[in-house]
Amino acid sequence: MYERRRHPVLSRTAFAWRLARHVALAGCLMALSLVVGMVGYGHYEHWGWRQAFLNSAMLLGGMGPVHPPVTEAGQVFSGLYALYAGLVFILVAGLLLAPLVHRLLHHFHWEDDPGP
Repeated sequence: MYERRRHPVLSRTAFAWRLARHVALAGCLMALSLVVGMVGYGHYEHWGWRQAFLNSAMLLGGMGPVHPPVTEAGQVFSGLYALYAGLVFILVAGLLLAPLVHRLLHHFHWEDDPGP
């Protein structure tokens, strides 16, 4: 997926497409995760879509829940979703930073691997 050390740095156009693919993948992951959270809160806590969206978005954004769940099933879901949201937050940050860091390291030849 990424060029090796001995290969030339990608053109700006190719890099922009690579970055766009990473942004699109991160956006799809966030949207899917948001829907999962909204459906879960709607099912276990019987919240409306706005309140479920708010809680899910705040957890995915790394801020924490706004409204604490009341039911036992909702509390379990909220805890599991919070753990999942933390991992998604880290994964999305990695997806967005990976092409930029790779280009920087490739540009300055900071990789340790000498390549083929």
